Amino acid sequence: MRIRREIIGLFVWIFVGCGPQPSNQVHEQTLFQVSTIDALMQGVYDGNTTLSELSQKGDFGIGTFNALDGEMVLENGQFFQVKSDGKVYRPSIESLTPFASVVKFVPEDSMKVTDLDFPKFQHLVDSLMKSPNYFYAIRLEGEFESVHTRSVPSQQKPYPELIVVTRQQPEFNISETKGKLTGFFCPEFVKGINITGYHLHFLSDDKSSGGHLLGFQLKSGMLKLDRIHKFEMQLPESGDFQSSEFKTDRSEQVKEVEN
Repeated sequence: MRIRREIIGLFVWIFVGCGPQPSNQVHEQTLFQVSTIDALMQGVYDGNTTLSELSQKGDFGIGTFNALDGEMVLENGQFFQVKSDGKVYRPSIESLTPFASVVKFVPEDSMKVTDLDFPKFQHLVDSLMKSPNYFYAIRLEGEFESVHTRSVPSQQKPYPELIVVTRQQPEFNISETKGKLTGFFCPEFVKGINITGYHLHFLSDDKSSGGHLLGFQLKSGMLKLDRIHKFEMQLPESGDFQSSEFKTDRSEQVKEVEN
């Protein structure tokens, strides 16, 4: 009987003690970034990372392309390029980017929403955040009454500063469309590294329009949030980056560029 009890105890240990145990691990994603926003502000537009390399770091994100040739949207692992003509293109996987942020999107929170504009959206997401000291990947998909976007044209050397480019940017007003807003909220402590607050790009479901978001009016849709605990950045090796100046506070210029 004693041997039998020991054998039973061994099976209990194997199937219970060595079985799956409750996990206390925190949900974690890593935001991967190419270069810094202050470098881009100064005209460091030469790409240094391929989209192929970028795709290894995430399936969701935004950025721009070599020589500042349009706005990037990475959606479900596929890259889209909204050029200055307002049209959406499929770039080569070997295309280069001088600035981008991507993550493997695994939303923690989702909710149905109606009747949102950009200020209401920001207020809502603010209220849903556990803390504004984290990064958040954000997707808002649904039916839009209107979306206001812009894109930037490809630049020639010597490259002008970004604030000069965006003062002459083409803007687009898109009416009655279905699509997705893709982007991030970045905390205040990354000022100069990334755009603090909200930075989003739009892509219509039919892939006919998109761009950097300036404003919108949503009828109804679904909001999804992914809190991000880790951050990784790859810096350019180009001479332009090496000779850039990072002592100046460019936060007001960044606000003008964004808005």
